[in-house]
Amino acid sequence: MFVGFKKMLGAFGVGGPSVDTVLAEPSGRPGGTLTGTVNLVGGSHDVEIEHITLGLVTRVEVEGGQGEYGATGEFHRVGVSGPMRLAEKQELALPFQLVLPWETPITAAYGQHLRGMTMGVRTEVAIARAVDKGDLDPIAVHPLPLQERILDAFARLGFQFKNADLEYGRIAGVHQTLPFYQEIEYYPPAQYAHGVNEVELTFVTNPHTVEVVLEFDKRGGMFSGGHDSYGRYTVPHTDAETADWVQVVDGWVREAVSQRQSYGAPAYGGGYGHGGHGRGHGPGMGGMVAGVAGGMAAGYVAGEVMEEVFEDDGGGEE
Repeated sequence: MFVGFKKMLGAFGVGGPSVDTVLAEPSGRPGGTLTGTVNLVGGSHDVEIEHITLGLVTRVEVEGGQGEYGATGEFHRVGVSGPMRLAEKQELALPFQLVLPWETPITAAYGQHLRGMTMGVRTEVAIARAVDKGDLDPIAVHPLPLQERILDAFARLGFQFKNADLEYGRIAGVHQTLPFYQEIEYYPPAQYAHGVNEVELTFVTNPHTVEVVLEFDKRGGMFSGGHDSYGRYTVPHTDAETADWVQVVDGWVREAVSQRQSYGAPAYGGGYGHGGHGRGHGPGMGGMVAGVAGGMAAGYVAGEVMEEVFEDDGGGEE
């Protein structure tokens, strides 16, 4: 299956070149590779292209001084071409490979799109200091086998999917290469509803393991207010096919429901590594930009792209 997106490069005026980005498959998994071709057609005159770059773009919820707002921008970039000449009416096909970071958020599960998630590939062409960022071409990111087993276990236990989003910030004690984390939110089924209002599931993935982070919004009793309970479990990818994940996830949830400890105490269960965690957010726009710049690995957002990452889009769709 080939999916193409053709667009005139409007930033370069009438008679400029056009680009057609073709993905061999508009979907993938964390750590996997998207392949395809960037097809260029020259316009009415020769142009000097400075670079062609592909970027992964998503939407992140950011907490600022005026409350939470949505921002869109790139979190991963890969070069397709450096400086080159595109002659009048010339046709060029430039192949590419775009490796999805291991922490790439999931946008599809349970056979459908996850409500609240937006992800796409954007083609950027630069000519004579003018940059055309092109359209956002949507892609689907499916879960890895271990992630899928855990998601299926929540569904089989009766948890109802509520929403998913990306939160700017870091989870204490968890190594992250991206400046945000995904929250997959559920309503609990009847057997847990007496103790839990809501569950938030986060995966922080690397080539060897998945950090499973759970946050339980617990109901308060007659003489006590509700509070959050946290759990963190380090699970090897190799355990995807060897564990009874319904039993494991049930153990995680029941441990959290039965907790009678203070706010922020860790939940234990499933025989995996554990520990409490906190979710951090940047202190205003300046702190957010500095935090992202400091936390980015090589190949991630940098330079002039930084302005776009936390550009308030007014809550609208891109």
